[in-house]
Amino acid sequence: MEYLAGKYGVIVVGAGHAGCEAALAAARMGCLTVLVTLNLDSVAHMPCNPSVGGPGKGHLVREIDALGGQMGITADETSLQARMLNTGKGPAVQALRVQSDKKAYQRNMLNVLMHQEKLSLVQGVVEKVLVRGERVVGVVTRTGARFEATSVVLTSGTYLRGRIIIGPAMYAGGPNGQMPSLGLSESLKELGVELGRFKTGTPPRIQRGSVDFGKFLRQGGDDKAWRFSFMPTVSEFWRGDPAKQEACWLGYTTEKTHEIIRANLDRAPLFSGEIEGIGPRYCPSIEDKVVRFAERNAHQIFLEPEGSRAEEYYIAGLSTSMPEDVQVQILRSIPGLERVKMLRPGYAIEYDYVKPHQLSLGLEVRSITGLFTAGQLNGTSGYEEAAAQGLLAGINAAMKVLGREEFVVKRSEGYIGVLADDLVTKGVVEPYRVLTSRAEYRLVLRQDNADLRLTERGRAVGLVGEERWRRFQEKVEALEHVRDIWRGTTFGPGSDAVAGVLARSGSSALKSGIKAEDLIRRPEIGVKEILELMPDLGTVEAEVLAEAEVETKYAGYIEKQVLEIGRFLRMEERALPVNLDFADIRGLSVEGRERLSQTQPRNLGQASRITGVTPADVSVLMVYLEQVRRGGGKFVE
Repeated sequence: MEYLAGKYGVIVVGAGHAGCEAALAAARMGCLTVLVTLNLDSVAHMPCNPSVGGPGKGHLVREIDALGGQMGITADETSLQARMLNTGKGPAVQALRVQSDKKAYQRNMLNVLMHQEKLSLVQGVVEKVLVRGERVVGVVTRTGARFEATSVVLTSGTYLRGRIIIGPAMYAGGPNGQMPSLGLSESLKELGVELGRFKTGTPPRIQRGSVDFGKFLRQGGDDKAWRFSFMPTVSEFWRGDPAKQEACWLGYTTEKTHEIIRANLDRAPLFSGEIEGIGPRYCPSIEDKVVRFAERNAHQIFLEPEGSRAEEYYIAGLSTSMPEDVQVQILRSIPGLERVKMLRPGYAIEYDYVKPHQLSLGLEVRSITGLFTAGQLNGTSGYEEAAAQGLLAGINAAMKVLGREEFVVKRSEGYIGVLADDLVTKGVVEPYRVLTSRAEYRLVLRQDNADLRLTERGRAVGLVGEERWRRFQEKVEALEHVRDIWRGTTFGPGSDAVAGVLARSGSSALKSGIKAEDLIRRPEIGVKEILELMPDLGTVEAEVLAEAEVETKYAGYIEKQVLEIGRFLRMEERALPVNLDFADIRGLSVEGRERLSQTQPRNLGQASRITGVTPADVSVLMVYLEQVRRGGGKFVE
């Protein structure tokens, strides 16, 4: 029997990384919010790798932080190790990655949620979404508790009709031994929401004391105390002292490992037909790698600590759903793991997801006003992708309550925009992962300038508080100050100091005067050399100087991308009518008409990115818009 458990502005279902960001965003924007989760002990749980960030993913975390989200702060405060990846490549693809203490991350996030004004947490299993007409009005739990609201955000992750697979053992379940969410899938289907089926997996966990670390290569953190957040954060474990960071360990599978896997492929669910869902291309299981890359006799694995001085280690690169006895054989065939103790077996998990072509760019289900979905429920993989979607959905759920316009991040503004646009416009055929190569304007969308791109937007929606805003303004002023100095300072050819710096850097001597900004554009010259010549800049924060250096060195390339963005925005500004019947537009290809009707793009730019829509189809739409402009058709904004 149902009973009214409360009335709210926003209901968030699920407290994974998407749900935490969604709930915090809605509450911080002033909406009375309730977060309903299967298990309060699993809030912000990391069921897979104990890390945050990496190429593309680290960019997302910085953008979440720039908008006023939480993931970056919590990752910083609970990190065991921090490393900047791709430092040998250009600034567009450099990205921070941290190892996290899993339990500390959960504890920290739960504490933030518990102390957030206007936010309540409730343990319960949501089984039904309530809709009146074409508008969501609430949810109902297994025990009959009815929560009513203007907006509902579903972030059920991989729990939706989850099925665990370990060799021949298959049973309903969520990640890491949690219960699945079963009724919600049926509720969504009854509402006409189209679902698909995906699969992901995780590797075994092993006991630290049973590992011979002498046979692995130590992977320590960087000498610099990197952080995700633009706010001042410090890890509770190494307190800004890089020497105290925890290490990861690099090892390799062997030919014996591969022989064991090949000999047991008949027992592998991935190849026996037992697994129905499609898995992530960029994170294949070890049995899949052995079959697909038969010519290789070794694959990298990384031992990653699950916590500070933890006994449990995660083995990145060894995801598997093989039977438990085979998993033990695989482990003990790896140098250093000959006597290893397996604490938890690896497993595959199949789950339902919402096909994202049904969503708006603000992650609202187009057919049901006020219903939003975010995270792995939308067919993505990764904590960072989930958190980014949760933030976007939470903002828009609150905007719906407040009667404000939908909040959209464009592809030209951030990786969050690339993520949302790819999901909605292109759809998914496998679990989606953000990659730097997916962003056309990645030199402009660097991790270092995420605040310059998005903090003003976060301020406008009410997520950026006074302290963050003050720090942001100070950074903007400092950057402009450095630019002014570099533009206004000229070094003469007779300067011994300049000659010395150029000689030590292997840069050619000056024949005439040169401005500081032109000197910095030389590949051999960086901030270190400029500080020798301009020691007064030593009072400026290192991050500000580094960002000014990137902008100066790559100014020509950045200007070209800005011009490209201008062309992109002109296409985005050519809006298409709401609920346009593409069947009425003559000249469209059959596939183009079908894809356009399915996605319902907001503008010509989005239409041009839909898979199956040809340049000829775009030309037809341009002609149609011109006819509308001249009065030959109806256009409803």
